Amino acid sequence: MASLNQRVPSYLRAIAPYQPGKPIADIARDYGFQEDQVVKLASNENPLGMSPKGREAMLKAAGDLGRYPDGNGFSLKQALSKKFALDPATITLGNGSNDILELVAHAFLAPGKESLMSDHSFAVYALASQAVGATLVSVPAQSQDLGHDLDGFSRRISANTAVVWIANPNNPTGSFIPGDRLESFISSVPISVLVVLDEAYTEYLSEDDSYPAFEWVTRYPNLLVSRSFSKAYGLAGLRVGYGVASEEVTDLLNRVRQPFNVNSLALAAAEASIFDYEFLARSAKLNRQGMLQIQQGLQTHGISALQSWGNFLLIDLQAVNPLEPKAGAVVYEALLSKGVITRPVANYGLPGYLRVSIGTSIENEAFLKAMPFALEALKACKVSAA
Repeated sequence: MASLNQRVPSYLRAIAPYQPGKPIADIARDYGFQEDQVVKLASNENPLGMSPKGREAMLKAAGDLGRYPDGNGFSLKQALSKKFALDPATITLGNGSNDILELVAHAFLAPGKESLMSDHSFAVYALASQAVGATLVSVPAQSQDLGHDLDGFSRRISANTAVVWIANPNNPTGSFIPGDRLESFISSVPISVLVVLDEAYTEYLSEDDSYPAFEWVTRYPNLLVSRSFSKAYGLAGLRVGYGVASEEVTDLLNRVRQPFNVNSLALAAAEASIFDYEFLARSAKLNRQGMLQIQQGLQTHGISALQSWGNFLLIDLQAVNPLEPKAGAVVYEALLSKGVITRPVANYGLPGYLRVSIGTSIENEAFLKAMPFALEALKACKVSAA
């Protein structure tokens, strides 16, 4: 008789579980630090924490946790509708934007269907596709910025393609597709293929780089725009995101959405945070300053990072020691011993790179101060390899 595991579909057994950034408590325990001595620049979180307005609303909502949350998220949808001039019937709320991506997979993908993503793009696209038995097609990235090759996507779309995943800005590369090029691509995609435009980092874009994605939804019924409250809004621990699409697509997502998928604290905090313009401005300014601080600090060590439109940088370490194929992992481990958590990205097909989130000026300085030690550890690998 077959075991339980043998009865599980092979496409589920083949999934490699998502690996999140190391938590501060683990590193403090493993390396003998106090938790306040550890700097975490691994998960693209907002170093300012959450919006004060969001915190106040969350604490107020905590007085009524004996009741289920509003399963339809009426108030949050009204707030989103007011800020972005959206029809509430086009909004789907999720337990983080990851939830929106998984809802898309459950609604539109199945064995025999294909989804397209770029090399070096967000891991959840692959996980969500594989979990429903769909075939994942990874389109080679552009060589200059490791970003999306939209012409390559167009060439690969077939009769079996059901979903195309586009992250803009992209994680972990930080690359960006200008709005005019992006809309031109979306307009060329067959109406039978859903384009998911993942904008988890869109709040970090400058006014010059911004584009009207929500307006596109009214023109392209096969477009879904996904956004998150985890990054610029600082609500990563509460898990809340949303998708905007045609009423028809939204209706399908709600058919597979879990009841009460967004908790009461998250609903309240997100509703208040969305109008905290001062906090968003502070977050964006800190990000710009921190990115420049890290870029300049890296230059003093003779290394560079890819240009980024997000709240993180992808650092190229390959030239430091061409004989070490896992340069990112070597530097990552060395930084851990100094109490600095970053993110190796070998699972994204980038073993020679390291992703670092932008923190406060003090956190960024701690990272830069630890880098000479980490780089020496990487150079030392040349000796052992020789």
